[in-house]
Formats: sequence, structure tokens, C-alpha cells
Amino acid sequence: MKVTVIGAGNVGATCADVLAYREIANEVVLVDIKEGIAEGKALDIWQKSPINLYDTRTTGSTNDYEKTSGSDVVVITSGLPRKPGMTRDDLISTNAGIVKSVTEQVVKHSPDAIIIIVSNPLDVMTYQAHLTSKFPRTKVMGMAGILDTARYRAFLAEELNVSPKDIQAVLMGGHGDTMVPLPRYTTVGGIPVTELIEKDKLDAIVERTKFGGGELVKLMGTSAWYAPGSAAAQMVEAIVRDQRRVFPVCIKLEGEYGIDDCYLGVPVILGKNGVEKVIELDLNADEQELLQTSRKHVLEVMNVLDNNS
Repeated sequence: MKVTVIGAGNVGATCADVLAYREIANEVVLVDIKEGIAEGKALDIWQKSPINLYDTRTTGSTNDYEKTSGSDVVVITSGLPRKPGMTRDDLISTNAGIVKSVTEQVVKHSPDAIIIIVSNPLDVMTYQAHLTSKFPRTKVMGMAGILDTARYRAFLAEELNVSPKDIQAVLMGGHGDTMVPLPRYTTVGGIPVTELIEKDKLDAIVERTKFGGGELVKLMGTSAWYAPGSAAAQMVEAIVRDQRRVFPVCIKLEGEYGIDDCYLGVPVILGKNGVEKVIELDLNADEQELLQTSRKHVLEVMNVLDNNS
């Protein structure tokens, strides 16, 4: 089993490290545009295999996609962070060009691969990769929901002073401040979270989750990498091991939730074929309204990409 991670920055390197440490694949290939970065990080990960006791081989490549040939899963983390003076449209245009170029290489060298997008803006970059690859929608998805739910669950565990292992939750919609948390579907050891925490505290945690990425940028001056990289690796594991895990992922909707031709985070069953099934929850009126608001926001960003094409 072979997995390629494109982009050897903090997120990509963390993803590769988790994949190797958990022995999720026999071979992990890191690719980056910067000379020596992917090779160095891959070598570093391999050199700790005798310490952490794993067999996964990690190799790196500077823009040589031949080494990625025949990958079963490809994780794309490539892209630039938003810089001072850069508009949202500038960021979309720049990163869309990068994702398009990378996806073309993926299709050329690994035509049967399943693609996981981590590049931002997440929802529209998933759209770009799907357009470029022409793969079925079940084989091109974005990683956001797992990260967002992880933050939500971590904040709840902290507030309730319980293990995060016992918290299950679902978030839907776009990645960012229009995400749709669903407290009604949040449980702690099977107990509805609404029975364990006051509404005002739960609302505060929901708001903190929406801006979870921004909180880390303010603290570190850069975006997160441990949780995003681990979240992407968890998606790879579900696919490679055919675990049929229920995760929220970004996928093109085709009529589900009354939404067509928009890329949003929804719960799915993730297995060896990628998205095995999209799960449709019975949303109430308030939840449906929040999802439609998120849809409008994502469509606006998709339109920016279309107008720049």
C-alpha cells in the first residue's frame, strides 16, 4: 500500500509522520517544490523508525512525481498561506493554480488514487481538484470536518473534565466560521451533551470551534499542523484499512440535503472506495437554515474560482 503526501510543510510532514508511525501504509512518499525539504523530512521520519518501532518506508522527492506512481491515496496539502495585502480572491487564484497543477500530476501517475485535499480555502480547493481530476466525487474529498469536530470535542472534554475518547460529535457545512455544529448529535459516553453542560457554555464552545484555526494563528503567527496532519492521516487510515468509519468530509453534494453542485462537509462512510455513502441526517429547521447559509458562503467562493478560470 502506497500513500503520497504532496507538500512537505508542517501539515504534510505531520501527516506523513503519523502514517509512518501507525504503519498505515508500506510506503509513504513526500513531495515538495523546495529542493531537499521532502527528502530531508522523509529521511528524518525514517531514522526514527528504530526508536518508535515501525516498518513504513518514507522517501522524499523534489517535484519528481515518478516516485509517486501507483499511489493508492494522495493527500494534497500544497498552497500558500494568506499574506498581508493579499485578498481572498488572490489567495483562491494562487492556490487553485497550485492544486490544479498538482492534481494533473496525480492523475498522470496515479490514475486510480483517492485524493484528499487539505489545501485552503478547503471547500473550493476540493472543487478545483474534482474539476481537474474528473474523478468520481466519491474519490475526491476535503479534510475539514474531522479537524473541526476534533477541536469541538477537545474543548468539550476540557470543559467537562472527561476523556475526549468518550465524546462523539458531528459538524457540517463549510470549513470556517459558517460551519454548522450539531449539539443535538453530540454525545459524551452516549449521553446527550445538552444534559451535561449549560447552554451558554455550549454556545461559547461552538463559537470557539468556529474560529479554532484563527485562535492558533494568533498564538503562533502561523496556522496549525499537528491536528490537521493527524486528521488527514485518519482519513487515509479509514480508506487503506477499509474501516468504514463515519466521518464528516467535504464532498460534492448531488441532491443530498436539498443541495446540488456545492462542496460541503457532511457525514459519510469512508472505506476502501473512498466515500462509500453520504449520510443524510434529519435536520431541524434551524440546522437546515444554518446549512443553507454555509452553502451560500461556499458558492460565493466557488464563483470566485469560476470567474478567475
